[in-house]
Amino acid sequence: MYELIVVGGGPAGLAAACAAWDSGLRHILIVERDRELGGILNQCIHNGFGLTWFKEELTGPEYAHRFIELLARTGVEVRTDTMVLDVTADLRVHMTGPATGYRIERAKSVILAMGCRERTRGAIGIPGTRPAGVYTAGAAQRYVNVEGWLPGRRVVILGSGDIGLIMARRMTLEGAKVLACVEVMPYSGGLTRNIVQCLQDFDIPLYLSHTVTQIRGRDRVEQVVVSRVDEKRAPIPGTEMVFDCDTLLLSVGLIPENELTERAGVEMDPRTKGAVVYENMETSVPGVFTCGNVTHVHDLVDFVSAESQRAGTAAAKYVLHGPAAGESVSLKNGPGVSYTVPQRVRPQNVEKAFNVFFRVNRIFGKSEIVVRARERELCRFKRDRLAPGEMENITVPVKLLEGVTGDVTVEIREV
Repeated sequence: MYELIVVGGGPAGLAAACAAWDSGLRHILIVERDRELGGILNQCIHNGFGLTWFKEELTGPEYAHRFIELLARTGVEVRTDTMVLDVTADLRVHMTGPATGYRIERAKSVILAMGCRERTRGAIGIPGTRPAGVYTAGAAQRYVNVEGWLPGRRVVILGSGDIGLIMARRMTLEGAKVLACVEVMPYSGGLTRNIVQCLQDFDIPLYLSHTVTQIRGRDRVEQVVVSRVDEKRAPIPGTEMVFDCDTLLLSVGLIPENELTERAGVEMDPRTKGAVVYENMETSVPGVFTCGNVTHVHDLVDFVSAESQRAGTAAAKYVLHGPAAGESVSLKNGPGVSYTVPQRVRPQNVEKAFNVFFRVNRIFGKSEIVVRARERELCRFKRDRLAPGEMENITVPVKLLEGVTGDVTVEIREV
């Protein structure tokens, strides 16, 4: 029996396993379905990683390699090219791979770190024909950066998430012509630095409040039709623009890959599409923890590493010292906030303070983040600007929860 099984060998799984080892566990297994560790970072060859965690600018593979080197100094067992098929509530992990065949391994704790996947054309229902040349931005990124293939020459990108913005620059550098980046919302879904560095620096137009309303082409994409949308995101007749192109890249959102989480009987949050977690990243199933993009979609891998180390430390504490105790307080999203992570906090399990991560549901100017329990204000934090594409976090002293019963709400008040 393993003390800990980590499902996923990307940045979340690597950081969690290293933290669990440093906290005293010695029988740890990482299961990764790809041929090598590193996860999505292996195809993210651009820089900008590690500024918070390592205090220097790294590429995705360099960032992953730092943690792979840390892992190599431990005795953590790794199984790559192995797919986890099921995780049960009694902590049995079903897996299969060419080296081991079908195996069922038992564990005292499990960390789910499967990451997320992209929404596809089928998920958003773009009308038109079904020619070749329609890719998710992440698939195109792998073709270019890992396989060495250029998916197309004349490109339109739907969605302004960070992967789409980065691929606008990447395709341009490889010789393709990116005609436009189209975003259905009135604001971009990516980081401000990526809008500047990937679009503005290359004179690529960004059409906000627009969407692709038709794909044309028989064997290969020949044209896409782009229309302006109203406040309800419905296309406005008469606003159509036609782009002659051979490729459409989709950057239309990420979905936490939580099939295993649900099969384990974990309580899910419809807002994040991930597990409901406590302050230490433990789920509603004792001994099962989640971290990284499988819990909620992050914008910076540095935050993934910090969150995952918290999960690894908590899993070790669970195995060595038993379950965390104490009643919990629920965190809710108030006006202006889409969700909070964690969703529950056990004050007795917090030494000094706890972090709350969240996203806002629209762009705010000068604002205050207010944390309150019913009519009682606990604390507030000032911000000059808030945007949905940039995850926010605050640190709340646990002593402020003394005497609090019921829900604690996080909300935005624009100054």
